[in-house]
Parts: sequence; C-alpha cells; structure tokens
Amino acid sequence: MGRWMQSPTGKVLGIGLLALLMLIPLMQVRWLVQERQGMRETAIEQIAQGWGGRQVIGGLVLAVPTRELIAADEKEKPRVRLASETVLADDVQVSAAMHVQMRRYGIYGAPVFTSTVQLSGRFLPEDLAGYQRSSSAEWLTDKAELRLLLSDLRGLQEVTALKINGRPVRFVSSTDRIGDLASVAIPIDLKALGDQPITFEASLKVAGTESLQVLPLARSTSVEINAPWSDPSFIGAALPGERKLDAGGFSAHWRMLDLNRSYGQHWVNGDTRIEALLGASAFGVQLYQPVDVYQRNERAGKYGLLFIAMTFVAFFLFEVLKRLRVHPVQYLLVGAALATFYVVLLALSEQIGFGAAYALAAAAVVLIVGGYAAAVLRARRAGLLLGGVLALVYALLYGLIAAEQYALLMGAGVLLVTVALLMYLTRRIDWYGWSAAAEPVRGEAVTMERS
Repeated sequence: MGRWMQSPTGKVLGIGLLALLMLIPLMQVRWLVQERQGMRETAIEQIAQGWGGRQVIGGLVLAVPTRELIAADEKEKPRVRLASETVLADDVQVSAAMHVQMRRYGIYGAPVFTSTVQLSGRFLPEDLAGYQRSSSAEWLTDKAELRLLLSDLRGLQEVTALKINGRPVRFVSSTDRIGDLASVAIPIDLKALGDQPITFEASLKVAGTESLQVLPLARSTSVEINAPWSDPSFIGAALPGERKLDAGGFSAHWRMLDLNRSYGQHWVNGDTRIEALLGASAFGVQLYQPVDVYQRNERAGKYGLLFIAMTFVAFFLFEVLKRLRVHPVQYLLVGAALATFYVVLLALSEQIGFGAAYALAAAAVVLIVGGYAAAVLRARRAGLLLGGVLALVYALLYGLIAAEQYALLMGAGVLLVTVALLMYLTRRIDWYGWSAAAEPVRGEAVTMERS
C-alpha cells in the first residue's frame, strides 16, 4: 500500500483528494462572505430608517369617494357600500436632480441622495365625466382628494411649492395607501371647479437610499433624472429612451404611455390585482457600486479551488523534475495558507478597500508559501520560483475579479494555457521510470538510517 502511494498514480490521486478536501475551508469562507454581506444589508436598512429607503414616486392621482346602494332581498334591508375611485392624470412631467453622498453605519457604507423633484400635469374634465357616467355608484365629488404617492414618506423633506390651477395649496397627512405606497393629500372640490381641467405643479425635496423610481400614473408620463454618479444602473419596467453618461455623472429621459402598462386610467381603490401591477411598472435608476467589496470577495472565492490545485501541481512538478519528496501533510499546510488568504482578504478589504487588501494578503501568502517551499524542498531557488509562480497566479486572479464582463473568457484562457504548460513541462517524463527510480532513493535513505 505504501509503495502504491509513492507511485505517480497514487501521488496524483492523493494530491487531488487533498485539493478536494480544501473545499471545506473554502465553503466556510463563502459562508463568511455571505454573513458579512447580510450584515451590510442590515446596516443599509439602518441608514434608510433615518434617511429614507429606496424611493418610488407615484406622482399625483385623484381619489374620489363613491357611495352605492346595494339592493337586498326581502329579508334584509338595503345597505350602502362606500368605496373610492382612483383616477390618473392625462399627462405628467417629472424632473429629478439627485445629489449623492456616501453615508456610513460602522464600517459599512451606502450611497444616499437628496433629490429636487419637479412635478407637473393635468386631469381632463371629460375623463372625469366619462368615468363618472360609467360608474354605477354616486361620486361624492365635493370630498375628492389629490394624493401624492411615495414609497417612504420619511424621505419627504420639503415641499417648496405646490399649486392647483395656479393657486397655492398645502398637503395634509393621510392614512390612505395604494398598495405599498403611502400618501399625503390635498382636499379638492370638483363641483366648484366645474368643467375646467385640474392642473398641478409641485416642487419637492425627497431623500432616499440607493435607488429612485417613478410610476407611470398618467396617460403620458415624461421623466428626466440626472445625478453626479458615474455608474448608474437603469432598472424597472423600461429603459431610458435617451441617456448621457460621462465621468461627471449621467442624465436619462423616459417617456411612457398608458398603452405600455398593464392597467387602465382608473380603478376602484383596494383592487389588489391593480395594486400588484403598480410596482411592476416602476422604472428609474439605481446608484450601482461596480463590483463592491463582497462581490469581489465572492468572485475570488469561486476560483479558490482552481488556484489551490494549480499550486499543488507546481509542488508536484518540483517533486517529479527535481527528484524531491513532499509529504501530504506539507501539501495540507500549503493549502491551509492559501485558504487563509481569502479570510485575510475579506477582513482587510472591509477596512482599507479591496485593492490594497488584495495586495497585502497576496504578498503575505506568497512570502509564507515561498519561504516554506524553500525549507521543504531544501532549495532557495525553488522557493523563489514557487513564490514567483504564486504571485503570478494572484495577479491573474485579480485580473479575473476586475474583469466583470470578460471574467469567464479570461478564466477559460488561463485554464487552457495552464493545461498546455503542464503538458509541455511533463512531455519527456517517463512516469513508470520515475516510479521505479524512486525505490533506490528510499532504500538508500533506509540504509543510511541503519548505519
């Protein structure tokens, strides 16, 4: 059994088993990354509680209470059903200028913003008259409200201007909601307005965390968002028709029609089917942080087994080419040092950033493994060479982590070159002869010990 383990086949299988064994600490590191990422999300929630969360602006909608007499059978009295009809505007224009900064909670940070939002639009009297005629309920038009919908009212910092038909008005608090959206309201008497359209203008200051979206709650919705953020991610139901990106920030413009969404211009408030569709129609921008610390750590961990295996293969090649011996325990120690790299990288990257953390962690592991290899293989040159190879491996790994879109292509190329290099270096090795030649070396060592 011992002789078989010293054979090339046994040695290769043993090294492969040791490499697979290193999956255990690598999986522990991946769980640690996920745990720290969860702690970061908790920190972002804490920031949002005091500042404002991910914001969705719904514009102004018209809510009209309704009353309907429900006929009953002979045994029951007629009853009155109270409801509320939600009516959307004919057109809405939204302009949002975002001012971004980083807020921190402990060691974790998230981009937050304050946005100056300009809203304007109108409701057509013929729309209101048509919806009222088609309804079986009585519309209480003297008790109507215009409601501003916002996902997180904690972020509504200021209302600098608010006009209905050119006259200044004020918002009042409201407990009414439409789906997940809270609201503030403006009482309005539709009877007093008669047949004239309802126009509105509003200037708001809204704070939020990470993303700003708009709901297309009008027959025609025009939205413009700009911010000094060079890495926006346009999210939601629609991409901007026009956008401009540069180092100083971005600007984007959307135009949505009622034909582009899956609900109509009015509905009975409380219709869960409509409310479920509202969130799916939102669109806007997320303040994306390209390949953040935890994404990079997770990506580095995905290549962990590959690079541990490559290092083991390098040690094995020194065994074969230099006629040296490396014990399985020594392979395990080298693997433990390589696995420790990922823990050190995670811990440092939370404090000093990923680039500097990667350089320090890689340098430490290269020095440790290179020095250990020099001692184990009893050759300083071998230690320097293995340290250089390991440094090259970490440089390649950093390139794979940094290349977001081409990581798979680069990884496949590195793997192909590595296999080709191994085949080239071992092309003249007589594996059967190496196994037979190993016996005298072992026998000579035993004789020396007895003498």
